[in-house]
Amino acid sequence: MIPSRTATGLWWGLLGVAAFSFTVPFTRVAVGGLSPLFIGSGRAVVAAILAAFALALTRQRLPRGRQWARLAVVAAGIVVGFPLLTSFALTTAPASHGAVVIALLPAATATAAVLRGREHPPIAFWLVTAVGAVVAIAFAMAQPGQPAQPGQPAQSGALGQLNWADVLLLGAVIAAAIGYAEGGLLARELGAWQTVSWALVLALPLMAGLTALSMSQQPPSASPVQWAAFGYLGIVSMFFGFFAWYRGLAIGPMARVSQVQLIQPVLSICWAGLLLGESLGWTTIVGGLAVIVCAGVAVRVRLNPQPAEQGR
Repeated sequence: MIPSRTATGLWWGLLGVAAFSFTVPFTRVAVGGLSPLFIGSGRAVVAAILAAFALALTRQRLPRGRQWARLAVVAAGIVVGFPLLTSFALTTAPASHGAVVIALLPAATATAAVLRGREHPPIAFWLVTAVGAVVAIAFAMAQPGQPAQPGQPAQSGALGQLNWADVLLLGAVIAAAIGYAEGGLLARELGAWQTVSWALVLALPLMAGLTALSMSQQPPSASPVQWAAFGYLGIVSMFFGFFAWYRGLAIGPMARVSQVQLIQPVLSICWAGLLLGESLGWTTIVGGLAVIVCAGVAVRVRLNPQPAEQGR
């Protein structure tokens, strides 16, 4: 039997992961009518406005000194880097393809946390993490480039090559991993949802400027479904989803709850098939499972080091 407190933490964590799992499919929907720059920056503006209200209503204290610089790192990773890079990548890459590459995120976050915290995990951690990265890159190289328009040749990349969408997705993983790792440390000082909220507010001037630029270049015009997808990205993916996720981590145990994130790519791939009608070939299924297994083993090895490692 799972203790009631642990079960509560797991359920909150699962709710957060379920909210995040729609991010890739809904980004794919939104880019059908809105520019990737508008989606990546505009969703951050929506979330930042909500964050500002939450911080003001709860009268949170202002960050101090070096905390602002560390918040800038968090903002660069999860407010600026990940949304913008994934939005541009998903203009050509299918949502299921993006979900497989982004499945590297738990292992990448664990790696960033190890480097940031100067941890000394066993060699197995590095081996499994490297295998996961190689599998993800091999999966990406096994896919032909995606056409920009129906009937046209692939925009970039070909069988056996990384195309620009994959490079952007891998960049998004690295950006988010750094942001999550720094945010996890800073959350011990500012609080979990407060850290995300301050990062959103800090990035607001930049993202508002980019939103205005995108609107001047291409006035937004989309269907109700595409606007609804954009609204979800700003309200849920970048704001309310973090409340559930960080509440689950706070209830804990953190090591156990954090592993719930490993099911996120599975859900994203399922939504891509169910909601977008994307065909899920064996390459996608096998590639996704392989990356998820490697990420899961890497996270477990880091969280459960051998006694010899613990005794150092």
